[in-house]
Amino acid sequence: MQPLAERMRPRQLDDYVGQKHLVGEGSVLRRMIDSGRLSSFILWGPPGTGKTTLAQIVASHLDVPFHTLSAVTAGVKDVRDVIELARNNRMFNTNGSPVLFIDEIHRFNKAQQDSLLGAVERGDITLIGATTENPSFEVIRPLLSRMQVYVLNSLDKEDLQQLLERAIANDVYLKRRKIELKETTSLMRFSGGDARKLLNILELVVESEGDGDSVIITDEMVNLRLQQNPLAYDKDGEMHYDIISAFIKSIRGSDPDGALYWLARMIEGGEDPAFIARRLVISASEDIGLANPNALLLANAAFDAVMKLGWPEGRIPLAEATVYLATSPKSNSAYMGINSALELVRSTGNLPVPLHLRNAPTKLMKDLGYSEGYKYAHSYEGNFVEQQFLPDGIVGTRFWSPQKNASEDKLRERMELIWKRKY
Repeated sequence: MQPLAERMRPRQLDDYVGQKHLVGEGSVLRRMIDSGRLSSFILWGPPGTGKTTLAQIVASHLDVPFHTLSAVTAGVKDVRDVIELARNNRMFNTNGSPVLFIDEIHRFNKAQQDSLLGAVERGDITLIGATTENPSFEVIRPLLSRMQVYVLNSLDKEDLQQLLERAIANDVYLKRRKIELKETTSLMRFSGGDARKLLNILELVVESEGDGDSVIITDEMVNLRLQQNPLAYDKDGEMHYDIISAFIKSIRGSDPDGALYWLARMIEGGEDPAFIARRLVISASEDIGLANPNALLLANAAFDAVMKLGWPEGRIPLAEATVYLATSPKSNSAYMGINSALELVRSTGNLPVPLHLRNAPTKLMKDLGYSEGYKYAHSYEGNFVEQQFLPDGIVGTRFWSPQKNASEDKLRERMELIWKRKY
């Protein structure tokens, strides 16, 4: 028997749930289908959002041959064989180019993707790819330039509720039983916006109740059957970068609650604790910086503690550092300063070190004036004496601009006092 998710796969556009921005009235794919002119495109979205189903519906609406390849198992020869078959089919079909659907197209290597270029360019096939990964990273640029990218979103609660009710009312097996959706919070939570996962859970819960005619679905029942919810988290994929980005931006934005949430998402998803700790050290330098120099010390201490403790105790110093950094005053003056200096170095090249700043370990160097005129700061009152420290060509250039916070206000005051100029 086919799984419930497969049995409930829509066959026409009116039965398709979700993605109204793509298939609703007046939307881009709806107009494409209605016009009968289909161009190659990539469907990018999380699992269970209807990528494969949408590709099949599009092809059936246009009444053109539909060929499928899985990037997991297909090689270059398989691609060429299907393209040749599609080219032959096109000779006997007047409705348009055959559709080649490639599931998980991001798994194709460069050679496999290259083998598609000519057929797409000539119009031998209309290529539809499906991917859960960002196409801009995983699809070669020449192929991407020949295709549109359409983004599918995780299904919302209303979409998921509609799928549940439709399955209970229409599935050939479920409609034989009296199924009541008394509570759906756990079903929604465990599915995570994934239609396939939702229907698989529904089927599991119903089957676990035996052969009785009546099934009342509650949150407690669903929790009991599933025990735990393995969160969607791809440590090598886009979600990895999206969540760490949200984490760092929450710290930078001084929101400890947001930062703790994204930290928890990474911990539950199995992220490498060393990766999280490294990012905290970077944030302490880049985002807190001189506004609170202790932040870097605490971030480093948290890194060291995590390496000693491991999981699960390591979550505690990570949380401590996260909250401390999020609630600290912020400054990126050091970060901006070094970037400004690097930009000038790259544009001006190797400017000579002023003679008085050079080292003079030999007599020849002393005779040439190396170190001559250098003033040893500790020999002067306040351990400071004014002298030139930049190369001649860029004297007076400023890289560091103190920002408005208590710590840097003190630094600014000292610099203005000893240098007798505004900072």
